[in-house]
Amino acid sequence: MSAVEVDLVVIGTGPGGEALATGAAKAGLEVVAVDKHLVGGECPYYGCIPTKMMVRGSDAIAEVRRMPQVAGEATATPAWSVVHRRIDEDATTHWDDTIAVDRLKAAGAIVHHGVGRLAGPRQVAVETADGETVTYTARRGVVVNPGTRPAVPPVDGLADTPYWTNRDAVRLAELPGSLVVVGGGPIGCEMAQVFARFGVRVTVVQHGPRLVPANEPEAAALLQQVFESEGIRVLTGVELTQASYADGQFALTLDSDDGGYALTADKVLVAAGRTPNLDDLGLETVGLDPTACTLETDERLRVQDGLWAIGDVTGKGAFTHVSMYQSAVALRDITGEEGAPARYHAVPHATFTDPEIGGVGMTEQQARDAGLTVRTGFTRLEESSRGFTHGPGGHGLIKVVEDADRGVLVGATAMGPAGGEILGFLAVAVHAEVPVETLRTMIYAYPTFHRAIESALADLG
Repeated sequence: MSAVEVDLVVIGTGPGGEALATGAAKAGLEVVAVDKHLVGGECPYYGCIPTKMMVRGSDAIAEVRRMPQVAGEATATPAWSVVHRRIDEDATTHWDDTIAVDRLKAAGAIVHHGVGRLAGPRQVAVETADGETVTYTARRGVVVNPGTRPAVPPVDGLADTPYWTNRDAVRLAELPGSLVVVGGGPIGCEMAQVFARFGVRVTVVQHGPRLVPANEPEAAALLQQVFESEGIRVLTGVELTQASYADGQFALTLDSDDGGYALTADKVLVAAGRTPNLDDLGLETVGLDPTACTLETDERLRVQDGLWAIGDVTGKGAFTHVSMYQSAVALRDITGEEGAPARYHAVPHATFTDPEIGGVGMTEQQARDAGLTVRTGFTRLEESSRGFTHGPGGHGLIKVVEDADRGVLVGATAMGPAGGEILGFLAVAVHAEVPVETLRTMIYAYPTFHRAIESALADLG
């Protein structure tokens, strides 16, 4: 069968792919959008949106438990059914993407539920849900946004057990009595705290030496302290070597420099990173390595002539906001519109634990590894007036990283209540390369959490 000619094919309709396909269709291009799962991707169904509903519920429980120290007696009876209903009905519409599909179609795109693979330059073969294969030739080209899937470590016996990933965790209607979370990154830490606050006995198993390793070590240390105060067991520097499941119980064997551990739990949640969906994309048909972990792109998100890549597989940060940012840059290139190229010196990120951790740009270690002349400034949030008056739950920190030769911030961390919101100030400073001396001349509202930034800047010396 001859190929159907269109202007653009988008493989993968996560947030960035959906936005790009919508924008291209509205610009008058003939667009085909393909996704093998749900239009909208991980974020609205299994990631950002449902997990933040989980976090909101657990934070409400924590605030009630702090009441006796700040405002009087109060009790809470946690009910996971409330959270489950919000996720099932309000967030995901029972994990149905009809609304998203209709939105894309209304913009003018053709939408396929199926598997899209590159079949040569500007060629895509689509295996549709009903088993047919449609081949498209794209006059403008192809955008790949295949995203990632949960990574599963090669642990003896683990594949033969009914372990959970994040996709299982957000669908839960009932909670287990005990849970081991394998992985201490953002997903693992957020879910560990959520489930613990709803009464689950939780142990976090982290292969590396600290939690949230992409963040500053001071933030990791404070988070572990908070976790342990809330009854979450944290094991760092340990390796899961064996897993089995029998009679409704998991049995896990761990190794560490201090010896071995044996754990049992009702359930195991594997949150040990993500695997890019590049292995079944047909990269070899356009001269690319199908075993690659990322795709190299230029400042306009071009991989090669007629091929663009956006999202997690570009290696610039596995965040919805990075994918959305890249989609706008790539769309301008596809449609011939002028605009700024992609830059990644001030990528922000937030981990929605309590306290919340916001970070932007480089950590101190990354700045030193880059050969910069580094100065750092640090302050604890509870030493500020707002942190003091906030009382329980007001702990946190501000850390700033300066390129002393240029006198600008290249990175910062804001940890505390609404840390991701406080980060906005620091993200502007890093992105716009505002001189530190200019930041020091500002008036900071009192008493606010963000006023602690002034103290961190003063600590630069």
